[in-house]
Amino acid sequence: MRVAITGASGLIGSALVDHLRTHGHEVVKLVRRTAATSDEISWDPIAGTVDLRAFQGIDGVVHLAGAGVGDHRWSDQYKREILDSRVNGTNTIVNAMLQLDPKPRVLISGSAIGWYGDTANRAVDETAPAGSGFLADVVQAWEAATAPAQEAGIRVVRARTGLVVAKHGGAWARMFPLFKMGVGGKLGNGKQYWSWISLRDEVAALAFCLTNESIHGAVNLTGPTPQTNAEVTKAMGKVMGKPTLLPAPAAALKIALGEFSTEVLGSSRVLPDVLTASGFTWQDPTIDDAIRTAWQSR
Repeated sequence: MRVAITGASGLIGSALVDHLRTHGHEVVKLVRRTAATSDEISWDPIAGTVDLRAFQGIDGVVHLAGAGVGDHRWSDQYKREILDSRVNGTNTIVNAMLQLDPKPRVLISGSAIGWYGDTANRAVDETAPAGSGFLADVVQAWEAATAPAQEAGIRVVRARTGLVVAKHGGAWARMFPLFKMGVGGKLGNGKQYWSWISLRDEVAALAFCLTNESIHGAVNLTGPTPQTNAEVTKAMGKVMGKPTLLPAPAAALKIALGEFSTEVLGSSRVLPDVLTASGFTWQDPTIDDAIRTAWQSR
């Protein structure tokens, strides 16, 4: 396939580019500057433009671009940036796809398990309704922007990604140094569920959805066994051979993180039923496996 990817320089995007090329696909990266090589396409999600001439001949699109939810404190301005970067970017990509002839066959549009809100101890799958809260509202608007592509007959997969276990990006990139120093611990009471997935399983799942024509709609990209934060903390200590005796008090997290602390302390017990039913095989089926794979990566 000839696949176009937004967010190709990010944690997941860069790993996906390598994975797809290794498996024989041609990959072109959408970049927010003038394209410098034959494997780049210029786009501007703010202006709503894509170089359609270079975009022609694309079989599938993987859209991963968007402002990071944990990159900055959630001011009103940054919350607007989080929302706009996802909705405007998706609108731009979908509009460009609809102008092509022939149209790409598939759109894998990045999404998040934030769709479900705080589920407490309740396990949810792809059939669960949207929850409440800022991120749930963002994800609903984000996913709604893919509707015109679906209505035009393009196969759309809304990839609801969980917490990606990786050494050099995302939440775990902040956690590994703390645990290495022996000062890692549970967050709050540790009873909140974390729905995680290893980076290599995340990438493999995206590629699986891209090439499996029977998959469409919402797909949870998480490991098969969500764990509580206390269980994740225990696994971190076990894999890294470090004590995990210093919890981070909920009050301190609220002061340090502001409104984003509601996501860190919230509980999300999300099951990947579509991937399971479709025959996807996890390389890291347990949190111990995922942490060990990430920690041993270069």
